[in-house]
Amino acid sequence: MSQRYSDAFKEQAITKVLQRGDKTIQGIADELNVNLFTLKNWLKKPRTTPMTDTPMNKRPVDRSMAERFALLMESAALEGEALNAFCRQQGIFPHHLDRWKDEFVKKADKAEQSGKSRSDRSLRDEIKQLEKELNRKEKALAEAAALLVLQKKCRAG
Repeated sequence: MSQRYSDAFKEQAITKVLQRGDKTIQGIADELNVNLFTLKNWLKKPRTTPMTDTPMNKRPVDRSMAERFALLMESAALEGEALNAFCRQQGIFPHHLDRWKDEFVKKADKAEQSGKSRSDRSLRDEIKQLEKELNRKEKALAEAAALLVLQKKCRAG
């Protein structure tokens, strides 16, 4: 007995297999109540519509930092079912958004700390340079004072 599946169902099944993460194809086939070999045949057949530009086909790890930031900004005000619907539409899960937010926070903290250390280092270097210049000027002033004292002694004596 052969069962006919709609093209939309086939596309969704293929998408689910391509974005399965750590699930096996057998597990997804069981979940969808489809024969494993039927699912594999769908994967082998060329697709009628190219699936390259849709956000559903882009894995979360393949997204650029700008895309991740844009998705975080779009989803910032969403909660609950609205957030889940947005994530389904974009082909991601809410935990991806949480992880990306944590990554951005960590990078911002590192940048802030490295900026502080750079500014601290530059201030220390400037202090050393000013101390050297002050020592040089103190020596020159002491030498000038000694010459004036000698000059007075020569005139007096």
